[in-house]
Amino acid sequence: MMKSPEKVSQHITKWLSTYVENAGTNGFVIGISGGIDSAVTSTLCAKTKKKVLCIEMPIKQESGQASRAQNHIKWLKSNFENVSSITLCLDSVFDSFKQLTPETNNIKNQSLSLANTRARFRMASLYYFAGLNGYLVTGTGNKVEDFGVGFYTKYGDGGVDISPIADLMKTEVFQIASHLKIIKSIQKAAPTDGLWEDDRTDEDQLGATYTELEWAMNAVEFGVSPNNFTERQKIVFKIYLNHHSQNQHKMKPIPVCKIPKEFL
Repeated sequence: MMKSPEKVSQHITKWLSTYVENAGTNGFVIGISGGIDSAVTSTLCAKTKKKVLCIEMPIKQESGQASRAQNHIKWLKSNFENVSSITLCLDSVFDSFKQLTPETNNIKNQSLSLANTRARFRMASLYYFAGLNGYLVTGTGNKVEDFGVGFYTKYGDGGVDISPIADLMKTEVFQIASHLKIIKSIQKAAPTDGLWEDDRTDEDQLGATYTELEWAMNAVEFGVSPNNFTERQKIVFKIYLNHHSQNQHKMKPIPVCKIPKEFL
């Protein structure tokens, strides 16, 4: 458990304010999904009193996700004068892209590729408005997603300028949300990446809860012996290691082929 959500919130808010001032930019642009991470991040940005542009970017979105995003933006704007918003429906962009792609029999990979394409359309949209206004694209990834299981889209929601909550576990983000009084529907909602045309949750995709994955991440960090694990812990530990291994390409710098000097 986090000792002081209040102090952590104040620390992040100060860090954000200092960063935007040192960078010489005008504020923040954030994609609002209706989930806990974007709600907390946008609220912390709003508390800096710098300009904050919240963008809702639905693509065939599940109705519950869309309504939570809209309600959060409404709540945010009612509490902070420095917050503005845009709704950018990307349905037609996504449909046009799908029509241009050739047919394939690899339906499983196609579904995953299209899900990641949604995230990349959103990233491109955020950078458009960032460039237009001189804002920083603000990431909403947390520690276990970004550095544990790599549960994000490379050059999608992983394509950002700053990551204010990336040193917080998911459970700690929920603690911050409670402290900030984020609307209850978001605090109670099951986490989801919102990249599919259904209500599948992060747990459905990952095979374990965030609490379990955080336990596994800590077990690796502190060198806990698997000999003492319960049967469920063994399963979770294997799930964590598989995700962590498979997604190293997201977490490490892009490999560069170094040319021997004698060749140059």
